Order: sequence, then structure tokens, then C-alpha cells
Amino acid sequence: MSRADNRDEATAAWLLETLGMPEKLLKHLRANKGMEWRGDRLRLALFPVQPAGIEPIWREIEVLYEDDFCLVVHKPAGMNIHPDGRKGEMDPTLDHVVAAHVQMQGEEISVRHIHRLDQHTSGPVLYAKNEWAQLKLDEDMRNKRIARSYAAFVQGKVSAELSVIDLPIGKDRHHKQRRRVSMAGQNAVTHVRVGEVYKNSSLVHLELETGRTHQIRVHLSHLGHPLLGDSMYGGSTALIGRQALHGERLAFSHPFTGERIEITDPWPEDLKQLHSELSKTS
Repeated sequence: MSRADNRDEATAAWLLETLGMPEKLLKHLRANKGMEWRGDRLRLALFPVQPAGIEPIWREIEVLYEDDFCLVVHKPAGMNIHPDGRKGEMDPTLDHVVAAHVQMQGEEISVRHIHRLDQHTSGPVLYAKNEWAQLKLDEDMRNKRIARSYAAFVQGKVSAELSVIDLPIGKDRHHKQRRRVSMAGQNAVTHVRVGEVYKNSSLVHLELETGRTHQIRVHLSHLGHPLLGDSMYGGSTALIGRQALHGERLAFSHPFTGERIEITDPWPEDLKQLHSELSKTS
């Protein structure tokens, strides 16, 4: 083995074992000449110029956290995360708005969301700003190392003894968009902590162990506690016109430094108003 080959192997081992570079990214850099020694300096193409992949559309955006690897933004209720392919869809999605945000900062990159929220759920959404971050965060998502906590206002008085909902979720053959508890469905686990109990409703705090479509909505509706405002799953719209669900906390390990980062997202105004109304009945 030549001296250059020895150096390349030592470099690869250092990148993988010391820096924690994803192996897939290392292979990509090697295949595309993204690693280059210039004298005693190693140059890595970790932040290549890339097309956004989606049309940037400017709207006001609330940034909760940002650095060269990650971006966390607040998603308002009513906005989709990404285009759903429907004809005639005109409203910008969060992906469109995030693309505009990074473009206005002079960054020519492709930013990708790591997880999703339903259209009418508000809360923080985590984005990766490069391939290193995306590979690391995707792996953490698969291995349940990204913590997501929610606040929900639901119908009925939830028992303080309810702590875990472990019920599989599958598609509802009678409704294209709905999901339902089904023994033939995918494993789904939601952790529950009862916050406040009112006359005919409750505030509950929830943490997802899995991330099935409509998981919180399906689980609580199945137990007779649909979210207020969630007409699809039997919730009353008398006090709020959208599902009363908000992501209030997101915690993840930084894909480069490993530092544990915790993001909190305050309740939006409609949930503050709902809480005020319900508190009068407690």
C-alpha cells in the first residue's frame, strides 16, 4: 500500500471514528472527489452548492434554532409541511417558506424536513441543512432518539391513571384520509400525562414513541377522548375550529457536536384562548 493510500485510510478512520461522519457520506465524498489533501490541510465538500429542489416562496417565519447543520422553525396551524401533489394547490407549504428563508441568507442549499406535523397541528419542525445532518437525524428518527412532546385539549375527563396508549394503527378502508386502531396495523405507542381537568374536557401532555399518521388523534379518539376541534375523529368544533394539538417541545442530539438540544415552542394564541375559556369551567 502506498503512502497516499495509507493516509487516505487513516483519514477515513478518523472521519468515521473520531468525527462521527456517516459512512454513506464518506463514500459519497470519495466517489465525487469531495475529499482532497492540499499540503497538510484536508478539504471536505460538506456544504456543496445545491438547488433548493422546491420553489422558494417568502412568508414570515419564526426560527426557533439555526446553525450550519440544523434549522428548527415553528409551523403554524393550517400550513402543510410539503406539497401533497393535489391539482390547484396554491398555498405555500413550510418547505417552500424554509427554502426562501435560507435563500435570503445567501445559502444555496437543499434543506429537508426530518419529521412532519399534520396540516392543522402547530409546533416545531426540524430541518437538515446538509447531507451529514440529514443522514444523522434520519437515523436518530428511526431509532427513536428524537423526542417530540405535545399538548392537546380533548373531550371528557381523562383518568390520571392513563399513562401509555399501546394500540396498533392502520388505514380506515371506509375513509381515504382517516386512520383507525387495527390489530393488523403498525405498532403505535403514545405516552400520556394528564395536565388539567375541566368540566367536560382535559389538557393532556403527550410524547410519541412512534410516529404513525394521525397517531395522537386516533389513539385519543379510540379511548373516547377526541381532540377538541378534530371533526374527522369526532371532536367538537364549538370552541375551536382546528384540532387542539400543538408540539410544545422538540429534543435532539446535534448531528455534528452530539450536544443535546431542546427546543420549546409556546402555545399559539388560539390555544391560549381555548385554555382561558376552559379554565373558567374547572
